[in-house]
Amino acid sequence: MARYKDVDSGMKLLAVDLSRQLLPGTFEHALSHLIDHELDLSHFDTHYNNDVRGSTAYPPAMLLKVVLFAYSRGIVSSRYIERACRDHVTFMALSGDSVPHFTTIADFVSGRESDIVQVFAAVLSICLRQGLVGHEMFAIDGVKLPSNASKGKSGTRADFQKQLVKLEAATSVMLQRHREQDDKPVEPDLQAKQQQRLQTPAA
Repeated sequence: MARYKDVDSGMKLLAVDLSRQLLPGTFEHALSHLIDHELDLSHFDTHYNNDVRGSTAYPPAMLLKVVLFAYSRGIVSSRYIERACRDHVTFMALSGDSVPHFTTIADFVSGRESDIVQVFAAVLSICLRQGLVGHEMFAIDGVKLPSNASKGKSGTRADFQKQLVKLEAATSVMLQRHREQDDKPVEPDLQAKQQQRLQTPAA
């Protein structure tokens, strides 16, 4: 009779290089790179007044990464984004092993919609043209992302602008769903659904 090595998927204490969890060619790697190196986020600074007094704030770049990645997995709840930052290695990598409280995440998405929409639309536009957004990503009711067909990759400036407008509209719907979800009581079946989405590989 065949004998096999034991495979233990239980809890272990492992030394993990978080930066290496974001593999090149994935949506999360592109998301992190674009937000850190390509997009101007200085307009978010105007929302903070803690340069002299007050506690330090979570960087908007980090919050943008974890929120948009959560949306890519169909998660639109601040409570479950907080939990994912604690339990899921990709969220840990995007957050730098930070765990923002769900109220911090909720306040961020409810108070900066216009800024967030612009950033998310820019990220999604680039990732769509690179084929990094799969068909099963962003499984959020009412959200329809424009296709990443060849015309979208090599089209005119007008084509890009048209796609950007559609992405801004889709992003606004995601933020609306997020705010609506935060206003609801936590349901046990929703918790199971969010966990299943975390464990499902992106397309």
